[in-house]
Amino acid sequence: MKILALESSAVSASVALTEDEKLVAQSFQNCGLTHSRTLLPMAEALLQNCGVTLDDVDAIAVAHGPGSFTGVRIGVATVKGLALGTDKPCIGVSTLEAMAHGARALGGRLCCVMDARAGQVYNALFEVREGQIYRLCDNRAIKLTDLGEEIGEAPYFLVGDGAELCYNTLKETCNSLRLAPSELRYPTGYGVAAAALPLLRAGKSCTPQELDAFYLRRPQAERERMKRLSGNA
Repeated sequence: MKILALESSAVSASVALTEDEKLVAQSFQNCGLTHSRTLLPMAEALLQNCGVTLDDVDAIAVAHGPGSFTGVRIGVATVKGLALGTDKPCIGVSTLEAMAHGARALGGRLCCVMDARAGQVYNALFEVREGQIYRLCDNRAIKLTDLGEEIGEAPYFLVGDGAELCYNTLKETCNSLRLAPSELRYPTGYGVAAAALPLLRAGKSCTPQELDAFYLRRPQAERERMKRLSGNA
């Protein structure tokens, strides 16, 4: 099964083409350019260089959150557009779970974290056993102090764009925390495809119309609006 996978939920952007468990090609950028400028050209160039068209792809996958509200929307909208034009099934996967799949070569326990601002991170904990990913908790927005208390002295690799923030904040109290190597730290299209493959095999894809973003918190502008409204009540 061929999967075209897109990742734009954090600062970096990535596109990958896989065939079953095999990585065929991958493009990754962490240069600070907006995803609206880079993501679709990356996908088009990758397919062209591989001699593959969208008609050859079995499904299109995307990290549908949590993450940057703008980045997630761009990724989901891009996949919707590609899938609508070719009548391809879509698969939305957790950004945090995709990170774990991308870093599973590390083995052991993985703490996947994204900076959610205001002293919080988007987080999920995973464990790698015999090359398989096992989830230890649901996706959540959690205070760094609370995460540190939960982790304690358990050994974890930190993965994600919030890894350095988490490490610098918690390293004094959580001595067993380790930063994942930079090449395995950031979310990638391959991680998205790896997380999507079992869903595709299980028939758990969706139509482009059904694909949606998954947010753990409301956008900041909406939170501020609700705060103003409650203050005027």
